[in-house]
Amino acid sequence: MRARKIATAVATSATLLAGMAVTGQASASVAGDAGTGVLARFQHQMINWHGCKTGPNDETGEELDAAGAQCAEITVPLDYRRRQGRTISVAISRIKATDPAKRRGVMLINPGGPGGRGLQRALLGTFMPAVAARYDLIGMDPRFVGRSTPIHCRWTTDTPTRSAGPTRRTFNESVVLMKKLAVGCVQGNRGLLPYASTRNTARDMDVIRAALGEPKLSYLGYSYGTYLGAVYTQMFGGRADRVVLDSAVDPDVYGPDLLSENGPAITAALKHWASWAAAHDAEYGLGATEAEVLATVERVNQAATRRPLRVGGYRIDAHHVPYLLFIRLYDDSARAYAGFAAEVRVLADAARGEAVTTVPASLKETLDGLFTGSGTAEDRAGTSILCADRAASRDLETYFRAIQAHRAGEPLFGPMTRNISPCAFWPTTPVEAPTVIGNDTPMLIVGADGDPVTPHPGQRAMHRALTGSRMVTLRGAFRHGAYLAAGNACVDATVNRYLVDGILPDGATTCDKDSAPAGRR
Repeated sequence: MRARKIATAVATSATLLAGMAVTGQASASVAGDAGTGVLARFQHQMINWHGCKTGPNDETGEELDAAGAQCAEITVPLDYRRRQGRTISVAISRIKATDPAKRRGVMLINPGGPGGRGLQRALLGTFMPAVAARYDLIGMDPRFVGRSTPIHCRWTTDTPTRSAGPTRRTFNESVVLMKKLAVGCVQGNRGLLPYASTRNTARDMDVIRAALGEPKLSYLGYSYGTYLGAVYTQMFGGRADRVVLDSAVDPDVYGPDLLSENGPAITAALKHWASWAAAHDAEYGLGATEAEVLATVERVNQAATRRPLRVGGYRIDAHHVPYLLFIRLYDDSARAYAGFAAEVRVLADAARGEAVTTVPASLKETLDGLFTGSGTAEDRAGTSILCADRAASRDLETYFRAIQAHRAGEPLFGPMTRNISPCAFWPTTPVEAPTVIGNDTPMLIVGADGDPVTPHPGQRAMHRALTGSRMVTLRGAFRHGAYLAAGNACVDATVNRYLVDGILPDGATTCDKDSAPAGRR
């Protein structure tokens, strides 16, 4: 679930307390957040604010500095059971409230992932000026991500996400790759891996809150960030102020198999794009009807199954095609759909055996990351988080049986969403049980009903678990990310009303995708 894809505008924009409960608010006091004892030295630490740019090529730091941000490192325990032991640092950024007279407090923003870097999210005030007037906006690179004592996995790919392909042989190829990726994360990181859990990141967030001298923490989380926010409210609900969860994950599915239920939603989003592409057949030549466009996609997939497609210097096979389709379905804007259509045109040409030497920049960037690991490292740190949060089956047959059972109903995406992951070969197992989400902390949940990344049934599951929440659904949208990302007046106004004025909707709310463009309240 990569929240860096939420929207172009927004993107420019484990070993803890053995035996402690993982449900209810009682766990908060056990977590050592009473402000006394050993943890107090972390909660009351002095913060050394400084400029954000770290070097001549640090574009994020340069952008933060230009916006008047400050950066700092917060010291936290590696293992909250052993608070006098090893410490790590968590990097944060801050842009102060633009109207100090109306300042309410601080709001931490998480972009998702897991493994997404968050320092630059303090810049989102440009897109929500009324919110930025009332809150110090806090960006954070979660532990082991970005500048926060990073985990460096020795990978030659940016992501483990692959299709298992059509046969047992191709599934076995996935097994070999996932084992290799797991080994690549262990080297030099074994002492960190047990502590990469979301519960530890939630604890870090509460240390940050205390170190900032704030009694409460407001929060905006996208995608995986919704799970992090839910875990925070489960552990520290009394310290949560105004919380917005955008594109919520299913708390019961979240873990190494977090995509396992996504096949139907991804397929629906692909069909929605195919309908758009059919209406633009004169430009892209993929088919004059939705069915014809989908047939073109299937020909690409089948051709890659027979032999790798030659695209530039890369060879794309059946492991790769479903992934290349999936990651282009995060955004249903006309611009994103046009870029996707241009990439499928290239793949279709390669499927016919044509020599493809000119590759769209977006596709080249994706292929560079997929085959060389030259892009971001979000999925590397994210894998460590997933594996620390929930144990994965180590039985290879469990995965293959699931793939085979869903192959007929989900022929294109089922072998990808149910494929094995590096967590099946992880050297450590979670020390804490997965957090059971169930509390009545007031908050707002927003999301699109056609979201292919965090499907709407999972969003509703999060809403049911958080009984104090209200839910806003962007109807008719096949995208990941709603607030600010979709440019929808109804969604943005509802979220702003809550963050600025504290007003939650009376009940479930729907917003139509085709409402007028959002203004800036």
